[in-house]
Amino acid sequence: MLLRAIKCGLLGAVILLTGTSQAKVTATVNERQSLQLTVYNSNLALIRDSRKVDLQQGEQELVFGGIATKIQPESAFLNGKGVEVLEQNYSFDLLSPESLLRKHLGKEIIIVRRKNDMDEEYRVKARVLSVAGGVVLQIDDQIETAIDGRIIFPEVPEGLHAKPYLTMMVNSSSSGEREVKLSYLTQGMTWRADYVARLNKESNRLDLQGWVTLTNSSGTEYENARLQLVAGDVNRVQPERMVMLAAETRMAADSAKSPPMQRESLLAYHLYSVDRPTTVLQNQTKQISLLQENDAICRQQFVFRSPSPHYYWSRVGEIVKGVGVEVILRMKNDEASNLGLPKPAGTVRVYREDESGSYQFVGEDTVPHTPENKQMNIKLGRSFDITADRVQTEFTLSRGANNQQRIYESGYAITVHNAKAENTEVKIEENIPGDWQILSESQPHVKESAAKVSWKVKVNAKSSTELRYRVRQIME
Repeated sequence: MLLRAIKCGLLGAVILLTGTSQAKVTATVNERQSLQLTVYNSNLALIRDSRKVDLQQGEQELVFGGIATKIQPESAFLNGKGVEVLEQNYSFDLLSPESLLRKHLGKEIIIVRRKNDMDEEYRVKARVLSVAGGVVLQIDDQIETAIDGRIIFPEVPEGLHAKPYLTMMVNSSSSGEREVKLSYLTQGMTWRADYVARLNKESNRLDLQGWVTLTNSSGTEYENARLQLVAGDVNRVQPERMVMLAAETRMAADSAKSPPMQRESLLAYHLYSVDRPTTVLQNQTKQISLLQENDAICRQQFVFRSPSPHYYWSRVGEIVKGVGVEVILRMKNDEASNLGLPKPAGTVRVYREDESGSYQFVGEDTVPHTPENKQMNIKLGRSFDITADRVQTEFTLSRGANNQQRIYESGYAITVHNAKAENTEVKIEENIPGDWQILSESQPHVKESAAKVSWKVKVNAKSSTELRYRVRQIME
């Protein structure tokens, strides 16, 4: 009876110990149900990783592996039915020669060396004394500061892993299999937009193709992921912390004019969704089609801009001579122009069809985020055949009331030369500081803003046209 009582007591102790030990559940990549990436064009991505786990009722440790090495741990949160997160830890001590040496501080390792130039190897035991600023070893009764040979470690120390992971202490309301979703922000992912414009011979129609160039250096790969891209300048707190975008995004359903990527508005931004899963490998740059708009209406404009407003305040004489005017390609991003899709900021490279039907590169420019109905302007370069001279013809400076005001009066002559075989028109833009008034002019001006005035000057083929104007400025 006594023996039986002892056995029952031991069995009860074993049951008690087993009941009080906490379970450990690992959510591996193999249990992944879905993966969604939302990438911002500011070295940031939102990862939403859903996996199936088998949890017990009560508290237990949940290990979430296969996450990005550049994760922002403070941004992570876990969603799951009946699952409460009590604590989470980010383990980023990754397996490397340095971390292995650091974990073996004060312990013995084995160094394999060669006998002179022979292929025969021999082993020596060494104790790791320090890894601060370099390795310090004790071999027998000597201290060495260099490793001559390869190292054999007896084991992989606890806490070192090939990839980082999140460990969460969770409390499950019930036992059973369920899906949990880990969301977090990571650095190391970014995207940019690139555009290719093919311009016709008349420079009044073009085909525009947009590409997304996605770069992943976040420290992990994303297989069969649903990819979304956010265009817009997301505010971020410094140092690198950000409020999590908690609202789940939905796929756009508009199929009337189905582009390669579907899009929708997201607060003050635009969200583009790739309509099929894609795999983004670590240290990979991937290009994905963004949009295709054909036969868009555009126009070419020649512009001669004010190089600087400073000559309005002093006597300068000749300002510039023989400068090629700017060539600007203008288009309105609307349906009437066969455009209209919101365009993320990026680089536009323009090719123009020559007389033989081949396309030649004629210039590139960066464009800002361009919503629907906004004007797009692409600077292609400077004209070879259309040039301009700017000369100051007169200048006076006087004082106004109470000697507090400076009154400048100056005159200018701008001559536009056209060496082309056809007539053309050049827009002349001047930025005039202060309180100004045009006193006289050879052609009527347009006041575009408080500091900007412009003229449109027609120039016949193989000819020149001169614009003259006088301006008064009052400066306090």
